[in-house]
Amino acid sequence: GEARTRIRAFNSQNMANTVWAFATAAVAAPELFEAIAGEARTRVRAFNSQNMANTVWAFATAAVAAPELFEAIAGEASRRIREFNSQEIANTAWAFATAAVAAPELFEAIA
Repeated sequence: GEARTRIRAFNSQNMANTVWAFATAAVAAPELFEAIAGEARTRVRAFNSQNMANTVWAFATAAVAAPELFEAIAGEASRRIREFNSQEIANTAWAFATAAVAAPELFEAIA
C-alpha cells in the first residue's frame, strides 16, 4: 500500500492518525501496523502525549501486538507523564491493559 511505502516520510502525528483511522474504521491492515510500529518505535521521542496515547489506543483497539512499540512508549510516557492530559492518561492505561502489556514503570508514573 501507499502508506507503507511512504512511512519514513510520515511524522509522528501522521503515524498516530493513520493507525487511529484504521482502528476506528475496523479495517485490518497488519502490514501497515507493522511498518508503523517499527518506524514509530525508533522515533518515539518525537511523539507528543496525544500521539503516544492515540498510537497505543489504535494498536490495542485493532488487537495488533506490538510489544517493542509498547515498551518504547511506556518508557517515554513514564518520563513525560506530566505532559499527558487526563484523557491521554486514561487512554494510554486502557491500551496497555487491553493489549495485556505489563508496564509497571508507566503505571507507577500514572498512579
